[in-house]
Amino acid sequence: MMQVPELVFAFEARVSVSPAVEAGNVDGGRRRIIPITGGVVEGPRLNGIVIPGGADWQIVRGDGLIDLTARYTIRADDGTLIGVVNRGYRHAPPEVLARLAAGETVDPAQVYFRTTPRFEAPQGPHHWLTRHIFVATAGRHPAGVQLRFFQLT
Repeated sequence: MMQVPELVFAFEARVSVSPAVEAGNVDGGRRRIIPITGGVVEGPRLNGIVIPGGADWQIVRGDGLIDLTARYTIRADDGTLIGVVNRGYRHAPPEVLARLAAGETVDPAQVYFRTTPRFEAPQGPHHWLTRHIFVATAGRHPAGVQLRFFQLT
């Protein structure tokens, strides 16, 4: 019998960002780039920091759906550099999106914000990240994004 997969909490990231850079209309919607300025990673399977310099590249579609690809680097507590490519979707009712755009705090339960991260890590204690599937739930806050990463067993 095939195994039913489970989700196991691995870690959380609180990522700080700068204001969005509007890059204009592209195929599929409006392009914006959100610089990643740092952050903290904590959890039972990984601890460290988010190194400044990544970015979240988004296409905002006409119906309000945000198609995003964030690329950034985590420096684990032991110094290991871990690359992250995190793709996903964010959408909510127009009035909730307007509150987010105005910089208000919005209950994450009012927004669908899910991602599928992939990791790049060298051989060693963090290589396990490259050998599993993950999903993340996320919440947008005025100063950044909070993500909870779950390993699919």
